[in-house]
Amino acid sequence: MADYKAPLRDMRFVLNEVFEVAKLWAELPALAETVDAETVEAILEEAGKVTSKSIAPLSRAADEEGCHWADGAVTTPAGFPQAYQTYAEGGWVGVGGDPEYGGMGMPKAVSAQVEEMVNSASLSFGLYPMLTAGACLSINAHASEELKAAYLPNMYAGVWAGSMCLTEPHAGTDLGIIRTKAEPQADGSYKVSGTKIFITGGEHDLTENIIHLVLAKLPDAPAGPKGISLFLVPKFMVNADGSLGARNPANCGSIEHKMGIQASATCVMNFDEAVGYLVGEPNKGLNAMFTMMNYERLGVGIQGLATGERSYQNAVEYARDRLQSRSPTGAQNKDKVADPIIVHPDVRRMLLTMKASNEGGRAFSTYVAMQLDTAKFSEDATTRKRAEDLVALLTPVAKAFLTDLGLETTVHGQQIFGGHGYIREWGQEQLVRDVRITQIYEGTNGIQALDLVGRKIVGSGGAFYKLFADEIRHFTATASADLGEFTKPLNDAVNTLDELTSWVLDRAKNNPNEIGAASVEYLQAFGYVSYAYMWALMAKASLGKEAQDDFYASKLGTARFYFARLLPRIHSLSASVKAGSESLFLLDAAQF
Repeated sequence: MADYKAPLRDMRFVLNEVFEVAKLWAELPALAETVDAETVEAILEEAGKVTSKSIAPLSRAADEEGCHWADGAVTTPAGFPQAYQTYAEGGWVGVGGDPEYGGMGMPKAVSAQVEEMVNSASLSFGLYPMLTAGACLSINAHASEELKAAYLPNMYAGVWAGSMCLTEPHAGTDLGIIRTKAEPQADGSYKVSGTKIFITGGEHDLTENIIHLVLAKLPDAPAGPKGISLFLVPKFMVNADGSLGARNPANCGSIEHKMGIQASATCVMNFDEAVGYLVGEPNKGLNAMFTMMNYERLGVGIQGLATGERSYQNAVEYARDRLQSRSPTGAQNKDKVADPIIVHPDVRRMLLTMKASNEGGRAFSTYVAMQLDTAKFSEDATTRKRAEDLVALLTPVAKAFLTDLGLETTVHGQQIFGGHGYIREWGQEQLVRDVRITQIYEGTNGIQALDLVGRKIVGSGGAFYKLFADEIRHFTATASADLGEFTKPLNDAVNTLDELTSWVLDRAKNNPNEIGAASVEYLQAFGYVSYAYMWALMAKASLGKEAQDDFYASKLGTARFYFARLLPRIHSLSASVKAGSESLFLLDAAQF
């Protein structure tokens, strides 16, 4: 397994040259006082060091060891507690946190890069601070000032961790049918009882306290999702002076035995009249949860990108070193017994597919992060509303498309190793196993596709889509002529997506099955067009510089590969969508 090296050059390129983020930050007063180019450069450099030196070396051994459960206590793999302490002491858990309570206050466009680095180093490790950051988002947005002051500083500092306790054994994605109850007490607290499953970081030895955010129902709650409330339930009670008190009856009944992310504790959590505190309004728990959901879903998409990046780094090093066969055009290394496998067309196809997917995903996730920043910090109502609509539209694409490509990328990386890719010691098969969960949690990718087509496309009557399509068209219409090799196929691709969107909108009027039948392939087509936009933007930032720096020559070559070999996938996807739902319902259930 190659030593992980944070792709800082590419991150700087995306932030500074493609999107010129400093201009956006200068327009947002809340950020103008907090972030500048020098601060961001220092953050990226230090994050690159801590992730590559303290976390990445633990990944393979941690996968072999996994987590251990005994009598309700969970022990993480050797080295994790020390690495987590180092990570927390650097302030990385609170990199995007509210400065009022000790966070760094960095915009999402910056914290997204940190997330990529820590998840490339170890996806299992990265899940612990990710869940804490998500819990902090909901607490900061919806909890009382008293709760925020009592819990956020230690959570941002990494002294305490967070978990999100949503689903239950019988419920899955259908949270409206959860059974966990919360009984109000005379002192204003609640006693929370129920069982939650698939709880990442529900119990571990990394921090001295864990703050659970738990979805539960009040005694008089209406049925369904409109009757869900959100509660803060600490592992240890917190005394008035901030010290830790008695153990709360919130216990880990077991941990799951999983395909991947072995070093991440996935817990069954039992709450037996555990003391909790209401976060937000009664019966508005899902609203409070959805405050962090767009951030979390983008974060999961970044996990797909991050795992693909680690696989690519391993694969390209191996392809340069591994000698096997001769180039189709004749021996390239005549003094060796064979040529390195990077000379072979199919190996190059896989490597370029990985590179194009990773770099396109880095640009797209940063673009979505910038929309989140604009929606959060802009003082102009029109600008804020536009960004909110784009976030709504693009979040399911970011979550599903980046993770789908993450799996494709890690499989390519494994394939380049041949038989060695199937052997655990080389690390490539671990990345395939690890990334697989990203297509499942935080809403399966099928659910994301339904959200995109049903709620965001059909639900808005195509208005959200038009915002994004119009932006791309403005870019292609105003771009200089020397970008024509990218803008013309991009414009053609948007026309194809326009036609497909109109088809879906029309067919959905008469047959509700058409939304579900079209959704996955539609999201994929949308993703490829979105990446084409990103690659055209990157080509614009690179054109004319290729002679002076190989970095830009590589960018342009990868952009040309993307447009030639990957963007055409939209045509088969479009044909699948337009085949409609009829063939899906030709069989009775008994005929499967």
